Amino acid sequence: MKRKINIQFAAVSAFAVVVTALMSMLLFYNIFKNQVFDDIEAYAHVIQPLDQEFWKQEKNLLRLKEDGLRITLIAADGTVDYDSSTDKEIMDNHRERPEIREALETGEGTDVRWSATSSLHTLYYAQRLETGAVLRVGKDSGNVFRIFIRMLELVMALSVLIILVCTGLSHLLTRRLILPIQKLASNPEGVGQENIYDEIAPFIQTIREQHVNILNSAKIRQEFTANVSHELKTPLTAIAGYAELIGSGIADEKDARRFANEIHVSSDRLLSLINDILKLSELDDAEQEFDVEPVDLYQAAQGCLDMLDVQANSQGITLELQGDSCMIMANRRLIDELLYNLCSNAIRYNNYGGRVTVTAERENGRTVLVVKDTGIGIPKEHQERIFERFYRVDKSRSKQRGGTGLGLAIVKHIVAQHQAELSLNSEAGKGTEIRIVFS
Repeated sequence: MKRKINIQFAAVSAFAVVVTALMSMLLFYNIFKNQVFDDIEAYAHVIQPLDQEFWKQEKNLLRLKEDGLRITLIAADGTVDYDSSTDKEIMDNHRERPEIREALETGEGTDVRWSATSSLHTLYYAQRLETGAVLRVGKDSGNVFRIFIRMLELVMALSVLIILVCTGLSHLLTRRLILPIQKLASNPEGVGQENIYDEIAPFIQTIREQHVNILNSAKIRQEFTANVSHELKTPLTAIAGYAELIGSGIADEKDARRFANEIHVSSDRLLSLINDILKLSELDDAEQEFDVEPVDLYQAAQGCLDMLDVQANSQGITLELQGDSCMIMANRRLIDELLYNLCSNAIRYNNYGGRVTVTAERENGRTVLVVKDTGIGIPKEHQERIFERFYRVDKSRSKQRGGTGLGLAIVKHIVAQHQAELSLNSEAGKGTEIRIVFS
């Protein structure tokens, strides 16, 4: 991975340097070419007033050659009257040369081309004279391209140097970029790491949090599996024991009836555990989609209390429903399950002769469900964990009352499925109030 990133960084750096160098050279060439044209235009303006005999003097011709300049005088019909570099007699008609044609039409013209006379690329500037003839000044590209070649050598040397520096920097930056990830891979639970780019710090933190969540999930599943095994083992052991006693013939008719009743109780407990475990598994499935429909929370609560009326009467507990009709968008089956778990818990852990009050009403534009009892309450130190699976404040007392330890865990999951808010207010010996606010 590091090698691939290094190669990519180096390739990008090399591409950027080469493109920049080429663009710079092209820009330099255009600027330099325009400067040369300005220079030879100035030469033309200086030379124009001078007599041709001045041009033909040996010393002046020598100076022109040293400066790489070439002077040509062309008649209006294109005939060459004078050229400082070549015998005019062997030169062809120049009327169709681009710079001459342009000068005859507009007064001045320019061109860059290969010169058959000088065997060099030459930059030409031509100016039409008052006589109708054209004065042309040319500058051989030898001097221009010599400078260009020198600049190219310098640019290439700098490009190689820059690429080497960029390659070294890319190696260091890649190492610094990958190092936190490598450390995280070898030590996911490690405390904060130094020298982390601000841009990848959230990424590192997310990976660490996901790792912690995975560990926590694994721990929760492990604990859940252990708890399920333990909870299932108790009723199964009782069923097996009583069945063995009945089957061996040791128990008389009276004991057999009592043992059969205990088997029935253990079987009911076993079925309740299995049903609650299946419900939790269904709610845990992230891909599980639940249909929603308008549900009247007040009517659903009324139906739940009617179903639990017999259980409440057996314990001398009064059930009361308050509020008014209020609609929510929810899954009807899950809402019925939520109400059943809350109300049955309120009855199960209540005092004889106590009261359970269910309220469904609108409050500040939101639907609120409150289940309040006058039961044994929950001590402060247990309230944060009361919604965990199989968590019981008093295990022996809970089992005596028939609880599976999964009811409130199911409630928590159903609340989460409906994006609602759950809160608990309880005091030992004075009762419990659970409040759910739906959006």
